[in-house]
Amino acid sequence: MNKILIWSIIVAMAGFLFGFDTVVISGADQQLQNLWGSSDVFHGSVVMAMALWGTVVGAMFGGIPTNKIGRKNTLVWIGVLYTVSALGSSLVNDPYTFAFFRFIGGLGVGASTVAAPAYVSEIAPAKDRGRLVGFYQFNIVLGILIAFLSNYLLSNVGEHAWRWMVGVEAIPAFIYTLLVLTVPKSPRWLLLQGRRKEAHKVLEQLYPDDDIEKIMTDIEESQKDHHSSKEHIFMKKYRFPLILAFLIAFFNQFSGINAFLYYAPRIFQEAGLGESTALLSSIGIGVTNMVFTLIGISLIDKLGRKKLMYIGSVGYILSLSLVAMAFFFEWEGMFVPIFLFVFIASHAIGQGTVIWVFISEVFPDQLRASGQSFGTSTHWVLAAIIPSMVPFLFGTIGAGTVFAIFAFMMVLQLLFVRFIMPETKGVPLEELEKILTKSE
Repeated sequence: MNKILIWSIIVAMAGFLFGFDTVVISGADQQLQNLWGSSDVFHGSVVMAMALWGTVVGAMFGGIPTNKIGRKNTLVWIGVLYTVSALGSSLVNDPYTFAFFRFIGGLGVGASTVAAPAYVSEIAPAKDRGRLVGFYQFNIVLGILIAFLSNYLLSNVGEHAWRWMVGVEAIPAFIYTLLVLTVPKSPRWLLLQGRRKEAHKVLEQLYPDDDIEKIMTDIEESQKDHHSSKEHIFMKKYRFPLILAFLIAFFNQFSGINAFLYYAPRIFQEAGLGESTALLSSIGIGVTNMVFTLIGISLIDKLGRKKLMYIGSVGYILSLSLVAMAFFFEWEGMFVPIFLFVFIASHAIGQGTVIWVFISEVFPDQLRASGQSFGTSTHWVLAAIIPSMVPFLFGTIGAGTVFAIFAFMMVLQLLFVRFIMPETKGVPLEELEKILTKSE
């Protein structure tokens, strides 16, 4: 178990860089706009959003290298992208080159949401798979918290503070790249390539007490059933896993989570709180997110994916409805922040913990990377669209209505969990494949 744990933690560090990279820009936001005198539209859509569009592209196409050159090699290149992006964006002197280097970092974020969960789900024993893949999500929220903290600590290092804020990411990125070189290739991917000897060696390291030949035969049998170059995730027999990946990603973003993370200070101000609470609230959000993600990870293999999604859905519906009511009835004081902290806790213990685990489980070996790519692309396209509409929607239909819509979407999520979502806890990947794939 020791080696599996260490390798899972190393690979999950890609999540730390993802969380850090996503949030670090918020600290440099106003400095950059003032420095380059950009218009609101150019600043928002080019300087700030370019990493997000890199993420969409990285998620859409991340399945290709994950399949072709393998999970491990893709993870190494992701580390290189993060390092180049951090150094490049800290040294530039104009908004276009800055946006270019941020885009490169975004490619790394998007591809990591494909390769990292796929790799960990393929080396983890069924009984611990949820917890081990969950480390990826834990690292994301840890990265978010450290970025908030890092921005706060570096905000007073002079007029070029923004260079330090975005550049400091090169240190963890370089360490991650070196560490990921030490992990072995995924045994399931090696078997897909017909590299039986190498796969045997890795499986011996992973499961020293088990019958390696039997494990390999089971994996090969399962792969053989679907091993055809013509196979793709949009075939009729893979419709159910495809629907599952789409819906869990769809509901993840229609909870309003990214809209909230990006605009927390604005939302708190809309609720009548002073500006001074903004920084405190963002660090508070980071801590709440991390604590409840840890609780979620410790429970995912005990209670299962569905129970966590039930808890999260009920928490979402209550907290979002209360936030909407607070805006409609103009409740003063700490009501909105308290409800929003409940919302963050509900997200962390439910969707936050479950999404990457679940998407990495529902597809067969040879289609896992492209399935993962489909699910994460859905997530990232919506993550780009929904937050960008928030300022406009707040100004037109009002914050109360926006949160009421999010609450209604979470009622639909509860129905999805109750009637459609299968429980994947403790089921070997090969068995899951038989359950979820329709034979033609």
